[in-house]
Amino acid sequence: MKAQRLSRAQRTLLSCAPINEERIRDRSMRAALSRARGSKEFANQQSFDRAMAALVDAIPIPPETAEWFSDKDFFPASKWTWKKMMRNPAVLAVGIAVLVIAGVFVFNLLNHLNDFPGSATARKLLVLASSTRPVLLDPVDADAGTLGDLFFMKHGLEHYEVPPEFADFRTIGCRVFEDEESRRIAQIWLVEKRMQLFLFPAERNMKTGAVLRFPGWRYVQQEGWTGAVAEHNGVCFMAALRGRKDDLIRYISEAKE
Repeated sequence: MKAQRLSRAQRTLLSCAPINEERIRDRSMRAALSRARGSKEFANQQSFDRAMAALVDAIPIPPETAEWFSDKDFFPASKWTWKKMMRNPAVLAVGIAVLVIAGVFVFNLLNHLNDFPGSATARKLLVLASSTRPVLLDPVDADAGTLGDLFFMKHGLEHYEVPPEFADFRTIGCRVFEDEESRRIAQIWLVEKRMQLFLFPAERNMKTGAVLRFPGWRYVQQEGWTGAVAEHNGVCFMAALRGRKDDLIRYISEAKE
């Protein structure tokens, strides 16, 4: 077997190679030994090392010196404990990353746990409500419940009617616009706590085109705003205000009483 050419680093490793290859754990050392097999120079070195080891083993150790030694290793291999693993920077980095990912997953899960058909559109409209100013709307001083006729006669929008719970509130202005999906949305601004009302098409089944209905009132929150959403005749209505759910739910509870 012809010996392979060795690099300078491998020659350095071979100069201190152990006699017993079974205890070699270093990958570089194992690679150097594998390449050196068949080399006459390395074979001579190994023979010399074994002869020296046998000579050293044959030297008797005085009893008073033997007491200094024990059968245990002078430098025992350190064991990995949980505390030591937790202090390892790599383990800490992985642990923190896993916790962050888990936190984001739980946060998103809780946010969308009570989703309903049209909740995504409702959240987008809450963002719009936070940036809307009254000057963007056409001035209208009327009861909110009367604007259904205006939406039908001026814009051809059917069933864009404000529910009885909010029909008697006075308005500041209103407008009709299209969103990024070309859906026509009606927006109303009320005097009451500067509340905003939205009417938009309900979600439909992609295959059958049937309206995805949901019963009662549902609530969404986004960027400090809260919305109460209901569906009727294929149109979703949302009342939105800056505040908590309790600030909005009382209007619906009072209407039921």
